Amino acid sequence: MPEFRYGIVGAGRQGTAAAYDLITRGEAASVVLGDLDPSRARRAAERVNGLTRRDRASAATVDAADRRSLVSFLSGLDAFISSATYRLNLEVAAAALEAGTHMCDLGGNLEIVRRQLELDAMAKELGVCIVPDCGEAPGLASNLLAYGTTLVDRVDELILYDGGIPEQPTPPWNYFLTFNVDGLTTEYDGTTTWRVGGKLVDVECLDPSEDELVDFGPPFGVLEAFAAATGSTTPWTLGERVPTLKAKVVRYPGHVAQFRAFRDLGLFGEAPVEVDGARVVPRDVFHALLEPKIRAAEGDRDIVVARVVARGERDGRPAEASVDLRVHPDEALGFTAMEQATGWHAAIMCHRMAGGRIPPGAIPVELAVDPREMLAELRARGFEVVERLR
Repeated sequence: MPEFRYGIVGAGRQGTAAAYDLITRGEAASVVLGDLDPSRARRAAERVNGLTRRDRASAATVDAADRRSLVSFLSGLDAFISSATYRLNLEVAAAALEAGTHMCDLGGNLEIVRRQLELDAMAKELGVCIVPDCGEAPGLASNLLAYGTTLVDRVDELILYDGGIPEQPTPPWNYFLTFNVDGLTTEYDGTTTWRVGGKLVDVECLDPSEDELVDFGPPFGVLEAFAAATGSTTPWTLGERVPTLKAKVVRYPGHVAQFRAFRDLGLFGEAPVEVDGARVVPRDVFHALLEPKIRAAEGDRDIVVARVVARGERDGRPAEASVDLRVHPDEALGFTAMEQATGWHAAIMCHRMAGGRIPPGAIPVELAVDPREMLAELRARGFEVVERLR
């Protein structure tokens, strides 16, 4: 059985979950967790070794913003996952090419992903595989969208509803955060691109005209869905087969109104403003105030809920097919639902790269793997997947 040498850049929540999956399911000979904070890397490695009962995880100090440090860390690895901030992913991709090491990352910003995909020719020449956006959404959700295209013979409309929510909502937020707060704001800011009637259209994130209520059944009931930047490259890559493609975030009702008010007040802004003679960045202040109030606490249980609906034709008749996915916390391992949906998805892609099942080049995540194979991987990890056709 082949065994691979993996690396994780960023030893936080998602990176730790990914390391666990690589050791238990990814044929790992070793996984090095690298972080700017050596104590965090050490704690993550110790946790993974304790959970897996194998001494295959180790810690290293690496500065993802330092090209020399990063290339040194990557050299000799078969593949790695970047779970550092999305703002560094383009530089991390350049370091991966220099080191000759396959890379996937957690993505989250379309413009950076597009620039990474422009490295395709160079990556092919160097024999390196780069797959951005291997998080939950984009990432796992992107593969679900691709799977949706297989559910009917002709797809007229494809819609993604996706979100991480608390099992038990607590007012006034009815939400808690299980990933970087900057990623949340980025999802809600600016515009997102959809395909509508065969044309690409830019839609303002949180646009009230796109709000809708969707019944997910017990125990959640009706959730609100709204426009956010989660679809990434799918309107372009799946567009030839899908005239209309939309991606929406789901939360408990009332969430979008709260964050629309924050956005309209200017708290998402990144340009400094003057306050009593001091220059402050509104987004930094917003994050400093918001993050402690919505950060998931010990014992909080989250759940990842996703649904893809495909409308069109099957066997010559009008048809609507859907696939529902739910991920629950793993109490035995201590991983949240979002840590599994994000970290384990990245680990699946990293394992496939190391094993040569993804060709060299810079490839959108929804095209990097057969979606039916991805669904089989998710089911094997205990994720709930339910398909319906009418």
